[in-house]
Amino acid sequence: MFRQILGKIPRKPSSKAGQPGGTSVPSSNVSTKSSSAGDIASATKSGNPADSTLEQGLNQGNTVMSQMANTRSNGSTGDSPSASPFEALPGLRDVPSSERQNLFTRKLKLCCVVFNFVDPTKNLKEKDIKRQTLLELVDYVTSANGKFGETVMQEIMTMVSINLFRVPTTPPRENKVEAFDVDEEEPLMDPAWPHLQIVYEFFLRFVASPETDAKLAKRYIDHYFILRLLDLFDSEDPREREYLKTILHRIYGKFMVHRPFIRKAINNIFYRFIFETEKHNGIAELLEILGSIINGFALPLKEEHKFFLVRVLIPLHKPKCIPMYHQQLSYCITQFVEKDCKLADTVIRGVLKYWPVTNSSKEVMFLGELEEVLEVTQPPEFQRCMVPLFSQIARCLSSLHFQVAERALFLWNNDHIENLIKQNLKVVLPIIFPALERNARNHWNQAVRSLTINVRKIFSDVDHELFGECLRKFQEDEAKEVETRIKREGVWKHLEEIATSKTGSN
Repeated sequence: MFRQILGKIPRKPSSKAGQPGGTSVPSSNVSTKSSSAGDIASATKSGNPADSTLEQGLNQGNTVMSQMANTRSNGSTGDSPSASPFEALPGLRDVPSSERQNLFTRKLKLCCVVFNFVDPTKNLKEKDIKRQTLLELVDYVTSANGKFGETVMQEIMTMVSINLFRVPTTPPRENKVEAFDVDEEEPLMDPAWPHLQIVYEFFLRFVASPETDAKLAKRYIDHYFILRLLDLFDSEDPREREYLKTILHRIYGKFMVHRPFIRKAINNIFYRFIFETEKHNGIAELLEILGSIINGFALPLKEEHKFFLVRVLIPLHKPKCIPMYHQQLSYCITQFVEKDCKLADTVIRGVLKYWPVTNSSKEVMFLGELEEVLEVTQPPEFQRCMVPLFSQIARCLSSLHFQVAERALFLWNNDHIENLIKQNLKVVLPIIFPALERNARNHWNQAVRSLTINVRKIFSDVDHELFGECLRKFQEDEAKEVETRIKREGVWKHLEEIATSKTGSN
């Protein structure tokens, strides 16, 4: 009977389960190679991100992490009220140099715990301990005076992956393509940024450190890791995207073996953005990285790079949200033309292909980009595209939106563009003269009329005879238009009379 009663009493949990007071397994006896990028990915994709990362800490065989996992999953502070399972470790400067690497590894494992920042009142002490530990890790990596070993490097990448590759805590914006003016909306800030910022800073300094051996690190900063890093560029938090931009640029510079893959992966993001979603938060940052990469392209340009210009950069003029990234896009386009002046014709015709019809603000942006491209365009390339180019500029000059017409007239303030026009005056002037003449006579905006008169005077002073011919032809065409209009009105009047007479007779 006593045995039956004792059998119903719950037994004390086994010490092997990682409870406080049990016998812990030394971390040196546990293989640190069991955790892979795939494990981290599957953990961060399911359930609570904090619980998922704690599972990773358990896989690392660290006793403190195991205790913390059990504590958080049970929602309590542990069996022993006097001891906290998440406690700060000694400072790296407070231990002998021979023990620092081991302590550094323990601190990395401690920082694998991810806290929930949605509720700012929870785990305040633990959050502060982790923050101070992360700051200490940053200082250690910055002042490191010896090469990072493979074991340490793996622990670093595990900690970084667990903290960065997380389930988003900020709700995504509604995907409204029409509302591309992001200045009207405040950016969404990640509540976990107090820890994320230090993790990003730690990883940046690790990548940039001369003590990081690229040949060894490329085993852990591999294609899968880079793809997951690129996925983070869609973050709503601009602070995170800024760090990602700097880190990816450093990775591109340090790991030459990954350069083609990084370019291809970025291309795929652009393809999806242009032809499928038209929604991505990190296009401007990715273009900024590419601007620096394009600047370093060797000459002559490879066909791969020209293909990127034609298939990716030029179609990026299509999405309605182009104001978000147009400045960076224009820089990349101009870099290509500076590298190879023969690409000017391809670029200008490509921009004309995507020229907006009803969006005046977009037209103003395109005119500004054309000015930057024309500034580095040589006469032979200019001659190849000047007819379609100035046909579009003439339409801009005739625009009733004063900013479009005014921006088009500002092109004559650029000395290089003015010289290109003067060298090809016999082709350019007949194309744009009607628009100039109509503006000077009838445009409603006084500033546009004044600028038009100044441009007319430039043409008249350069070649008065050609200017006179264009004026005579314009007057003749105008007279023909009046004559055609009168004839048309006469025909319609005659048809009305016939219709009236037939109606009366019936």
